[in-house]
Amino acid sequence: MSHKTRPTANTPTLAVIGSGSRGPKLARHFAALGALKLICDRTAPPLPLPRERYPDVEICFDLPEVMAREDITGVAIATPADMQSTIAAQALCAGKHVFAQAPLALNNTQARELIQLAHKKKLTLMVGHRHHDHPGAKQLIKLIRSGDLGRIEYIHAEHLDSSRRVARQNVVQSHGVQDLSLILALAGEPPGNVFATGACDRRNPIADIATVHMTFSGGVQGHLFVSRRHPFKKCKVTVVGRSQTAVLDDLQPWRDKLLIYPHLAEDNTCRAKTVAGQPYRLTGHHEAPAAHACRRFLQCMTTGKQPVNAGAEDFQVVKILNIVEKNLNAGTGRESVQPIGSTTSSTEINILKKEAPSVHPTAVLAQDCQIGTDTKIQPFAHILSGSQIGRNCKIAQNVQVGPDVRVGENCTIQDNVAVYRGVTLEDNVFCGPSMVFTSIYNPRAEICKLSEVRPTLVRHGATLGANCTIVCGNTIGRYALVGAGSVVNRDIADHAIVVGNPAKQIGWACHCGEKLTGELRCPVCNGKYKRCENGLAKAAAPAPDHKHKVPN
Repeated sequence: MSHKTRPTANTPTLAVIGSGSRGPKLARHFAALGALKLICDRTAPPLPLPRERYPDVEICFDLPEVMAREDITGVAIATPADMQSTIAAQALCAGKHVFAQAPLALNNTQARELIQLAHKKKLTLMVGHRHHDHPGAKQLIKLIRSGDLGRIEYIHAEHLDSSRRVARQNVVQSHGVQDLSLILALAGEPPGNVFATGACDRRNPIADIATVHMTFSGGVQGHLFVSRRHPFKKCKVTVVGRSQTAVLDDLQPWRDKLLIYPHLAEDNTCRAKTVAGQPYRLTGHHEAPAAHACRRFLQCMTTGKQPVNAGAEDFQVVKILNIVEKNLNAGTGRESVQPIGSTTSSTEINILKKEAPSVHPTAVLAQDCQIGTDTKIQPFAHILSGSQIGRNCKIAQNVQVGPDVRVGENCTIQDNVAVYRGVTLEDNVFCGPSMVFTSIYNPRAEICKLSEVRPTLVRHGATLGANCTIVCGNTIGRYALVGAGSVVNRDIADHAIVVGNPAKQIGWACHCGEKLTGELRCPVCNGKYKRCENGLAKAAAPAPDHKHKVPN
């Protein structure tokens, strides 16, 4: 009985290039989809597919021959990263769609050239970042975005393996790329600082054990431990939030891959030690990530739709890989590199070189709108004429901004929010999903009242909860917190917490989002506040023993 899907006239025909550790898996999945035509490798490896099941798959040892064949419409590359960019460029120049492994290239110049080449030739270029296709990783990202885990405190990833092969790349490049990519996706932003340490076998100067430490602007810590000298395998990611902890263990069966541990406080003080409760599981459809990625690649080839991971994600990953390599080289004595983020040297290495905004192909932007660097605009967003969006903002799907709206820096606007004319968002504003701004106080469908727009101002650091409504003509104070579903019909003071319909104040919020005590002190970061004309103002800096950094 054959495991291959019967090809149709519209089924793409692919060649898998490279038959190392990743090649057989790609070959098996593409063969099951009826798209595999050929396997190419420089040497004569053991066939990755049983010949009796897949008798039509050809074996080739000449790469130029593959590139010249018109019946091969796409290639899937499973070679080492230092060879991949060259092969990808050859394939794109030959008019073939490309499925590559992460990272696409080992420097951003090569990656950018490949992306531009694919765009110029109108070909699909897809990079296999697993978190786009791994069901557990996608559920974990949704949990974080929805706030179910609470404020994220740190992310810890481990990728341990045993390998006797002579390494061509350091262990982070060979084993940790997908973990780095997942950490960035979970954090939702590039790290501000990165530092790596490692160790190597005396017979081989390339590091095969490494730890990578990352800090993010929101106070989240990211840790990665990678090794290819362990006696056992381990592939686990732990995300610790304020209210729950999520553990994604890739070596467990599907039902146990993603477990959520609620936190049970031992007493009612925020400083109390917390213990993990009984875990619960998330149900959903399970499919091997590689199989899902292969199917998605074929769909993109057939429809012409660009994949979400068309190489742009590689830029931040490659920046981190380059910094890690320099740090690891310094550890072997071959190069002197100051750790990133050190305050002891002026030779500090900063990886945050600003990138152009990332705009999904389905988003619509007016020609005269202005988008800041490092801003991400997701599917079906619409930025209207005259609007200005600052740097490092996150504009989620189905968001409308404008016309003539100003959004400051580091703002997050989640799904299904419309920011109309007359609304101004200062820096670091958070707009929860499906919250509502109004622009006309008493609208009528049969009467045009655009001249009666009342201005709405949301001040620095304010948080607007999901499904809340901000009636036009009001000001939301600095670091104010509007509860989910509230209806705000008056000005809100700085640091005030309001809930209900109409919204009423129930307390005061710290810079970090925690509710202040009756003495106007934060029980988490120990920040102290005093009353002022506009609400509250900070009275003193946090004590040295605070748990996490609080933005000023």
